[in-house]
Amino acid sequence: MKAELLIDERYILDEHSFVEMVAWRVPKPPRGSSHEIKYRLAYVVRGECVLRYDNEAGKGDHRHRGNREEPYAFTDVDQLLADFWADVDEWSKR
Repeated sequence: MKAELLIDERYILDEHSFVEMVAWRVPKPPRGSSHEIKYRLAYVVRGECVLRYDNEAGKGDHRHRGNREEPYAFTDVDQLLADFWADVDEWSKR
């Protein structure tokens, strides 16, 4: 099985911000993760990535909020998207 693209979307939220989301189902879990989904979700404001969820090889599932990096408990793609959009909503109210 080769990688299967699940999500490849970009949303312009306003003149200063956008969201980009990419996720694939891969043949084996990325190093550091226990599931077969490889993803990166980013919220960019005024050219700066202020929120990012990803599972970079070796680091496993985590998210970046501003300058902080913290583990993320991945369960499934639907929950990943719900958690990400909730964080985007929270961040955009700042």
